[in-house]
This record gives sequence, C-alpha cells and structure tokens, in this order.
Amino acid sequence: METKLLKNSEAGCAAAARLLLEGCVVGIPTETVYGLAANALDPQAVKKIFEAKGRPQDNPLIVHIASLDQLELVAARVPEAAYKLAAAFWPGPLTMILPKSSRIPREVSAGLDTVGIRMPAHRTARRIIELSCPLAAPSANTSGKPSPTTAHHVFEDMNGRVPMIIDGGRCSVGVESTVVDMTGDIPRVLRPGAITEEMIAEVLGAADTDAATKKGLKKGEKPKSPGMAYRHYAPKAPITLYEGAPEDTFRRICDQYKPTDGIICFDEYKAAFRALGFTRVYSLGPSWDHHAHDRRLFAVLRRFDSTKARRIHAQCPREYGAGEGSVNRLRKSAGFVCVRCTDKQIVGLTGGTGSGKGLFCRIASKDRTDIRVIDTDAVYHGLLEDPQSGLTDALLSVFPEAGKDGRIDRKALAAIVFSDPGKLTVLNKIAHAAVMAACREEIAACPQPIVLLDVPLLFQSGMDRMCTLTVGLLADRDVTLRRIVSRDNLTRREGEVRIENQPRDSYYTSHCDLTLKNDGKLEDFEKTVLAFAAKYLD
Repeated sequence: METKLLKNSEAGCAAAARLLLEGCVVGIPTETVYGLAANALDPQAVKKIFEAKGRPQDNPLIVHIASLDQLELVAARVPEAAYKLAAAFWPGPLTMILPKSSRIPREVSAGLDTVGIRMPAHRTARRIIELSCPLAAPSANTSGKPSPTTAHHVFEDMNGRVPMIIDGGRCSVGVESTVVDMTGDIPRVLRPGAITEEMIAEVLGAADTDAATKKGLKKGEKPKSPGMAYRHYAPKAPITLYEGAPEDTFRRICDQYKPTDGIICFDEYKAAFRALGFTRVYSLGPSWDHHAHDRRLFAVLRRFDSTKARRIHAQCPREYGAGEGSVNRLRKSAGFVCVRCTDKQIVGLTGGTGSGKGLFCRIASKDRTDIRVIDTDAVYHGLLEDPQSGLTDALLSVFPEAGKDGRIDRKALAAIVFSDPGKLTVLNKIAHAAVMAACREEIAACPQPIVLLDVPLLFQSGMDRMCTLTVGLLADRDVTLRRIVSRDNLTRREGEVRIENQPRDSYYTSHCDLTLKNDGKLEDFEKTVLAFAAKYLD
C-alpha cells in the first residue's frame, strides 16, 4: 500500500474524508498527538485500526466529534455535569467516558457499555470530522511505541499500512487527552493530561484520580480508558525513572550512569551532565515547565531509537497538577521501573508579599508533629546574626559600605542593592547559596517527613529544585495591599510600589505545580489550606 503524506489544506481534508467514508484508516493531526482515524460507526473500518497498530482489541478507543450536535449520536445519556465540562474545555484535550449509544460498535468500546468521547481543538481534525463522520482515533503509532507528535513520526510507523496521512504540523499539547469517567457520582480521571483534576474540580466542585494512573492496573482488571493497560510509549532501550526533587534525581543518575547509557533531563542539568562527559543527553525543558515536558516527551523518547543507548535514565517531573500527564507516560514507558530519590515530602511555598505564606504554614502545621516549617527569611536573618556562618563576611567583602563593626546594616545594604539591579543580582547569588545550604542541613537533620519551605523567591533562588512539590499562593491585589500596609506600617503608595515590583499571578500559575487562592477571608482560606493538607501533606 502506498502512503500519501498530504499537507494540511481543504483539498487534503476532503480527500481524507472520502477515504474515511469508504472504510479506510487515515492519519490525522490533533492538538494532543496524531490519531489513526476510522469511521467510529463502522465496525469493519475500526478493525483496520487494530490491524495497522498491532493494538490489543481489549483496549478501548476514543470517539472524536466536531460539534455538540454529534454528542447524542454517540452517547446514550449525557449528564448535566458533562455539558458543564464540555462548555469549559471543548474543543480541547479532554475525553469524557459516557454510556455509549447503540450506534457505537463493540469494536470501539472493547465490549464495555461506555465510550470515551472528545472534541479536538485542532481545526483540521474537526474539519475532517465535519466532512465525514465521528471518528475512532487512537494515537497513530505502532502499539507500545511513543506516540507521534509530527506527521513524520506517523510516517515512520504507518508507511505502507494506511493510505493517507494529513500533515497538520507539530502537536501543540504533546500528550494524549485527559480521560475522565463521568459515569459515577464523582468524576474520576483515568488518564491524566493537560486538563488536570484540579481544573475539573473547579468546574464541578469535586474530582479524583484513579490509583491505576500511578501504579498501573491490577491483574485481571479491565481498562475503561486507553492507556490504562500494557506497557506504553516505550523506546527500544529500557528506561529507569528517577523520582523526587530534581537535584536529588540528578545526583542519583550521576551515580548510575555508564558510557553506553542515555539521559533524559531538565534544562538546568543538561550542561552539568555533559560537563561530566555524559553523552546522549536530551532535555524536556525547565524542571518547572510541565507544558514543555508534554510537548517534548514523545519526540525525545523516539529520538533514542536512532541512538545506540542500551539504557535510559530519566529525571521525572513533579507529579502534581499539569505534571501528572508526562509523569504518567514516563512511568508507563519505564514499565513502572521507578527509583525514589527523595525520602521526604518537601513543599516549596511561594507567592507575592502579603499573599499569606506564613498563615498557610501556621494553619497547615497546627497540631501536626510530622511537619517542619522552614521560613527562609528567618534563615537568612539568622545567618547574618551568626558570625560562624560566613554570610556576613561574604557580603561585606563585596559591599563594605553596608556594614559597621563587622555587622550588616540591613537598611544600608537595601539602599545599595535596590537602586542597582546588578548589585542586587550579586547579593541574591551570595544569599541564596547560603540559605539553600542551611536549609539542606536542616532538612537532612529534622525527623519530620514533611517540610514546608516558605520561599518568596523560590524559582529565582533555585530552591524549587530541592522540592518535591511547589505551591503558589494567589491573592487579590487590594487584599494584599491592605495586608502589607497594616503589617509593615507602610503608606499606601509604598505598598503599591512593593506590589508593582513583584511577579504577576501568571508567573506563579506557570511555574508552580499547584496554586491556591487567598481571597482575604480567614475562614475560607483556612478551609482551603486544610483541604490541601489532607490531600497532599499526608
């Protein structure tokens, strides 16, 4: 069979639609990964998907639709909660498990009475569906291999197996859609992705995640969603996944590396690995950037198949919020061969001044003997007061005019550095290194299994790399202004200047694994913190 690779165009969409209506299988782009599509209402066409992929037939497929009008064609019942999620996230990378209609053949649902349905955000995918019919479309790779995020990846696996592939460019999301089961009382995530459990809960009030996403299915358990069973996303070389704080996973990989190995790492460690002489080192992006991890993951896994690596060591992203999707895929690609590298839960807490970090720590740790709170501002001031720490001497060697009688005058130091960005950078470099070292010592020595690190400059200092979870607090600007004016005895204008020099909320939402809102109402914030502690600090 000749496989045509067509550029994205109206003519290409029409040609793909004609083949699909004739019962053929076509490779199509979506925003998540490329799909191997067939008419979802034609059992004979659907069987060709399994033949092309070499996919086990007890693994259900997802049906893709182009409009809400098609939803009732493929689902027997659609609860109100499903319409709410559709309004919030469709078109987009969310699949909902619903009772299937009689039009859906058992070949699609693997014999289940439910079916996964989604509306892709990629315009080309929707246009092809509009010109043809609802499409069953798993990822367009040979079963078990890393999913394809470019048309070239599809061609590598499907050349000679399908008549056509439509090239819609590189996938913008990069991992398969979130799958959420809507048939129970509480929506349950069966496969994590770009739409997180927290995002679903914000719309519906509650959501949870199936334990199989972290540990795999139990023996004999039947999958309700694609991606729950079997080893997935695997390159030829076996993978060992190193989980924990990024700096700990870096050290463990250094201990285990051999010249025949390859490494998947974060940007912060790529140069360090190569400086040690390690080869075949590929990065997923910054350790905090979960969206970059999603976009790069499958391409990096596929890249190893063109190398001579006999084994792959991979730094694992943090498994919270938007990180759950790439972590789930990495665990499956490793066959759940995972090494835990950090023996404590280390939570980095950050946010703008007045966002409530100290209050969060007090609420979360109240009556808890298993939590140690470390306030890095207090650590910094303690180091300045301790002549044995060496911090004061280090600062005075650079800023001699900021001290008197061997002691730092904080106001004088502030006047020097806050008027000169270059000097502030030097101060931060010295202070952050000293505080980080002191915190490492305290964490190692403390008996508590959970540590809350209150760090205003969590990412700027690099202390996020010590953490197994990062949390950002978001507070309304007016609430924050009133709080710091009262707390620090500032004028309103002084408070405004301080706030204006802080990162915006978008900084914390893009960098932190999770964010929490503090609207200024103590009772509400206390409930938020206690709910967070019950779920994540256990």
